[in-house]
Amino acid sequence: MYEFLKAIVQNRKLIFSLTKNDFKQRYVGNMLGIAWAFIQPTATVLIFWFVFQVGFKSKPVGDFPFILWLVAGMFPWFYFSEGLASGTNSIIANSFLVKKVRFQVNLLPVIPLLSALAVHLFFIFFMYGMYLYYGISPSWYWLQVFYYLFALTLLLLGLSWITASIVVFFRDMGQIVGMFLQFGFWLTPIFWSIDILPAKYHKIIALNPLVYIIEGYRDSMIHHVGFWEKPGMTLYYWSVTLAIFALGALTFRRLRPHFADVL
Repeated sequence: MYEFLKAIVQNRKLIFSLTKNDFKQRYVGNMLGIAWAFIQPTATVLIFWFVFQVGFKSKPVGDFPFILWLVAGMFPWFYFSEGLASGTNSIIANSFLVKKVRFQVNLLPVIPLLSALAVHLFFIFFMYGMYLYYGISPSWYWLQVFYYLFALTLLLLGLSWITASIVVFFRDMGQIVGMFLQFGFWLTPIFWSIDILPAKYHKIIALNPLVYIIEGYRDSMIHHVGFWEKPGMTLYYWSVTLAIFALGALTFRRLRPHFADVL
């Protein structure tokens, strides 16, 4: 971890430049440019709001309008899905840097994560604005969102190291990640509440580490519950995340010497 953070500091200018280029290249040639990074997720939220609130006339969740409850779970999922999908292809997309001996290749998955993070930060403040618009008084618990953001970023980095290093040798990994994200969206309580399931299934659903993040955003924005009030879930999440982070670092380190030969 120390060496990784040290490498980020030493290469911060290069990382910033590559992140800016990555952000621009995704939307080059489009009339609206990088605005699409914000338009697409917003359109998705509006579609779900229209389907469930206008079409199905979904009732408020507790005392909160459905749309506010929805975005608290939808926005972190956007960050996770975008970060993992782009992080998986980070080595292949920047293959020209792999052969540069002096460049820290393990920093490549960080670049798309930073791009996705920039968009997610916009949506965090957009979410704050939505809550204020609906007359919800701000709370210092809202700042707890950034704790969950940090926790999710570490999980994403560990997963990206694993998938990015494997996809170099097994290109089907990109398709597997896409399928995983499709199933994960519906199996994670994003637009449905875990409380609708029988109690015997709650522990099974809670094995998904993203449940901790999704529920954490809602605890911060809606229920005003601190993460320290859920010590069991917090300990489980960090145990899984640190294990994935260590496994990702080890996998990347073992496979890194062979990247240039394969690419």
